[in-house]
Amino acid sequence: MDFKLNTGSCCMGKKGCSKVQNTKLNTYDWLCDVPDAENATDYVEVQFKNTRKGYYLNSSKIPLEKGDIVAVEASPGHDIGIVTLTGKLVLLQMKKNNVRTGEGNEPKKVYRKAKPNDIEKYEEAKAKEHATMIRSRQIATELGLNMKIGDVEYQGDGNKAIFYYIADERVDFRQLIKVLAEAFRVRIEMKQIGARQEAGRIGGIGPCGRELCCSSWMTSFVSVATGAARYQDISMNPQKLAGQCAKLKCCINYEVDAYVEAQKRLPSREIVLETKDNSYYHFKTDIFKQEITYSTDKSFAANLITIPAKRAFDVINMNKKGNKPISLEADTKPQPPKRDAQDILGQDSVTRFDSVKKKKKKRSNGDNNKNGTNENTRNSTNTNITSNNPENTGNTNSNGNRESGNRNNNRYANNGNRNNRPKQKPKINNNDKQNNNDKPQQPVKPANQPENKPEA
Repeated sequence: MDFKLNTGSCCMGKKGCSKVQNTKLNTYDWLCDVPDAENATDYVEVQFKNTRKGYYLNSSKIPLEKGDIVAVEASPGHDIGIVTLTGKLVLLQMKKNNVRTGEGNEPKKVYRKAKPNDIEKYEEAKAKEHATMIRSRQIATELGLNMKIGDVEYQGDGNKAIFYYIADERVDFRQLIKVLAEAFRVRIEMKQIGARQEAGRIGGIGPCGRELCCSSWMTSFVSVATGAARYQDISMNPQKLAGQCAKLKCCINYEVDAYVEAQKRLPSREIVLETKDNSYYHFKTDIFKQEITYSTDKSFAANLITIPAKRAFDVINMNKKGNKPISLEADTKPQPPKRDAQDILGQDSVTRFDSVKKKKKKRSNGDNNKNGTNENTRNSTNTNITSNNPENTGNTNSNGNRESGNRNNNRYANNGNRNNRPKQKPKINNNDKQNNNDKPQQPVKPANQPENKPEA
């Protein structure tokens, strides 16, 4: 696919990446914007099918860019490949891959940019690769050879074919070469590869969701042992430990050094901790949390106790001195750290909205009581006015009873107001003072009232 990303401000996106991004072992040129980096060397990196790469000398000073299809020197004839790297970074890649360019190691040359005729021959040769691989597998089984032919790659001009095979033991394929040369009429080259290299050539997606490391960037394969998985406390499940090559995953070795260094700061797993109650055996370890879990039984989990590594070292030192602690856990449990910052506004409280509602209800009750007292005082004043009228002298007893009832009601209302009164002192107005001075007057008893005698 063609490269389309261009940020505009910098040309690294256009120069650093290749035009063709579907190739394996793609390298990003992070030195592309360095001045004179492109003219630092005449060597270029050319990639062929899958992960096969070569370094060629551009002696004729052909202007080449990443993604150009070129014809390069081969033995015999020529080969067709894609330029994947130019400039100063090619020298670093050659040093990484141990490519020698001294005396006795003459580099191969870049002939030209590929012509249409070269590309047609290249496509014709590529079209025969799959059928050739199937036929070669049948020939190998007929000859009784214990080998697997994993891939076939034709040279660009179609004069040579490379057969990649996998074998656990040494194989005598001299007879196989003769049969293959007679069947396909090309020059035969046999290359033995490992299971990891075969997975890199085929490609795929790993369990992590990314492209396989062996097909994206890894070129040197180191042996992986099950001890690396044990250091990291990974379950010994063959289905989870094995990759697409049916071997142990290469990524198991990535973090094993960090686990080994962290393991040095923990007590040995063979040490038994002694207490007054039981003997505790190692069960499991959380390396990065520095926590160890011990069990009272050596074979299975029983009475599991998890303690920090510092406490484990303390118990070991006590056992060396002949002392046994009461329990494996520390005598004083660590207290949670105190918070320096306090919540002044109370925003962390769940009931912060409920408290506001309660206050509003109390205030409403107080207002209702005040209104009730004002109504009672108005009623009492009205009754006093009516009692003073001379027309109502005959109803003095009833008026007196009403007034005493109003007084009692005023007392209860005043007591309720005192209980519901807020802590803050209310502001006193002049109108309130005048209302307090207007006390209800006691009714005047009439002098020498005639007694009503019953008639005979």
